[in-house]
Amino acid sequence: MITLYHCFAARSFRPLWMLEELGLSYDLKMLPFPPRVLAKEYLAINPLGTIPFMIDGETKMSESSGICYYLGTRHGPTPLIVGPDEPAYGAFLNWMYFSDATLTFPQTLVLRYTQLEPEERRNPQVAQDYAKWFLGRLRVVEAAAGQAETLCAGRFTAADIVIGYALRLAENLGLSKDFGPNVAAYWQRLQQREGYKRAVAAEIRASEEQKVPRRT
Repeated sequence: MITLYHCFAARSFRPLWMLEELGLSYDLKMLPFPPRVLAKEYLAINPLGTIPFMIDGETKMSESSGICYYLGTRHGPTPLIVGPDEPAYGAFLNWMYFSDATLTFPQTLVLRYTQLEPEERRNPQVAQDYAKWFLGRLRVVEAAAGQAETLCAGRFTAADIVIGYALRLAENLGLSKDFGPNVAAYWQRLQQREGYKRAVAAEIRASEEQKVPRRT
């Protein structure tokens, strides 16, 4: 049984969504956010105190996009993964790395300086600067979404999952009002997927059952 440690609407949603798209069984363990502060016992499991954290037998992983790639290759084959024999393989890998290294990174600073820091340490200017950074990086998604329904390979893949989470986070941070028309339409399409809907329902259900407060 795969175990996934997750905070509501956090980047651990990427592997949760991937699990649902793959139809795999899993145990979802909810944590309050940030767990390194509010669930210190979790540090015995993941010394970083970050989420996600996935355990699959002897395998332990903490990087959300990497977990999605692992799940698709270890528990595939699946069309969610673009293979090295496909023309879109490079584009697929680029989106997978881009999702966190380039796209989600500035969002975490917006979150930190608008919500997570104590009131006296919050900094609207830093948050505004990094929001602009995120929206600037989003231009490549706007271009890609204007050319096809999905990002690469002519089908829905894990690349859409990992980029899709960044769009969900942007919405929660109040940045979706600045989406371009192609990104806005793409985000609406992603939310119509049954796998996405099941993942959202799973985190709501687990939060209620485990009595862990939800945050958006």
